[in-house]
Amino acid sequence: MTRSALIVAHGSPSDPDPQEAALKDLAARVGALLPGWRIGGATLAKEGAFDAAVAKLGGPWIYPYFMARGYFTKKVLAERAEPLGLRVLEPFGTEPALVTSAAHALQRALCEKGWPAQDTTLLIAAHGSAVSRTSAESARDFAAALKAEMGFAEALAGYVEEPPFLSESARIIGQAICLPQFALNAGHMLEDVPEALAEAGFAGPVLPAFIDWPETPELIAQSLERQAASA
Repeated sequence: MTRSALIVAHGSPSDPDPQEAALKDLAARVGALLPGWRIGGATLAKEGAFDAAVAKLGGPWIYPYFMARGYFTKKVLAERAEPLGLRVLEPFGTEPALVTSAAHALQRALCEKGWPAQDTTLLIAAHGSAVSRTSAESARDFAAALKAEMGFAEALAGYVEEPPFLSESARIIGQAICLPQFALNAGHMLEDVPEALAEAGFAGPVLPAFIDWPETPELIAQSLERQAASA
């Protein structure tokens, strides 16, 4: 039986095409790991992309490529999917294996610097929100889980859209590493995060957005396979 899934992200309303292309590339990498599946990618910011992808795939599962259960996953995507009878899965940021994957990436970065985790502060750079607690709570939970997993000296979060702002949290004395909790290389990741870190004088390593992690396609593929097996 052929299954299909549509990976959906927010994208960049001011310049939708680069993120639309990046998501289609991610979908292709996921599809290469799932023989017998049809995998598509679309951003909400690209006009008509979601509807065109749904029509092409013929009733796919909707996989939210978002970092938290927030406004876009619980309201915007749900309202788009419900009239079409589409199933919306849990978002990427809630994947159980994400903490382990992040721990491996952080360990590689620490090894390159020769830093023990117990002497290092972990900074999670996240979106935050002026209207919802979900984004901030997700980042704090992620920081706490990684501290417990790896034994960082401290783990904290800083936000783009709510206090404590990233430019404040990033004023860290001693060695520190930053993990941005962003799915795509869109505006916040390309502009707000580097600007805030520069303002704070943050000098430690900064990991890439999750779309550039080599583990990301496998995480999504494994999630889809697991949910198909239990369906």
